[in-house]
Amino acid sequence: MISLRENIDLVQSRIENACRKSGRNVNEIKLIAVSKNVPAEIISEAAALGLKDFGENKAQELMSKLDKVTKDARFHMIGHLQTNKVKYLVGKVESIQSIDGVKLAKEINKRAVYNNLTVNTLIQIHTAKEETKFGLDENELEDFLTNACEMNNISLNGLMTIGTFTDDEKEIRRCFTVLRNLRDKFSAYKTENVNLKELSMGMTNDYQIAIEEGATILRIGTAIFGTRSIVN
Repeated sequence: MISLRENIDLVQSRIENACRKSGRNVNEIKLIAVSKNVPAEIISEAAALGLKDFGENKAQELMSKLDKVTKDARFHMIGHLQTNKVKYLVGKVESIQSIDGVKLAKEINKRAVYNNLTVNTLIQIHTAKEETKFGLDENELEDFLTNACEMNNISLNGLMTIGTFTDDEKEIRRCFTVLRNLRDKFSAYKTENVNLKELSMGMTNDYQIAIEEGATILRIGTAIFGTRSIVN
């Protein structure tokens, strides 16, 4: 059986190779290990092996792990977030990568103001041809930024997307190209709290393509932790 250390080494080696082929600096890439349904002790083991950033899809599961995982671990909320769960995460996570509307952004900002802090966030864009995915449509981003620039306690650092789940490399690449082009289009849109420099895209099945298309943040779970049982 392949060990956790071997999985991590293999993923990091493939990231380095993809960067080399693309003429990119591997230091431009942040790896977030997606720890959904992974026990706290395994996350702590991964942290001891050098991983520091972990992504969770559900607020309740994330909160249940905070006191059980080594303090070296930094958690990121990468799944759909309901407004009534925001209060549990503000001040507890390194970033919220799944802002998909003004209502959610306002709630995060309100809680951040209350706690006298700034929350790092990414805006989720819906690029996949799948109705089950969350995120703003491309044509909604400008209006969103117009509203969000007044929310001074959230720092909008970039864009996030989930590519289409398919074996069609052309379609996967299209999703990532859309996100990169959108980031480039609005790169000059900078205010006190808006600077869209990050691209969070690429998971186990497509992270090497994401690197080629400009990803700065990868969200990789199965390649690191293996296939996990589904927990509702």
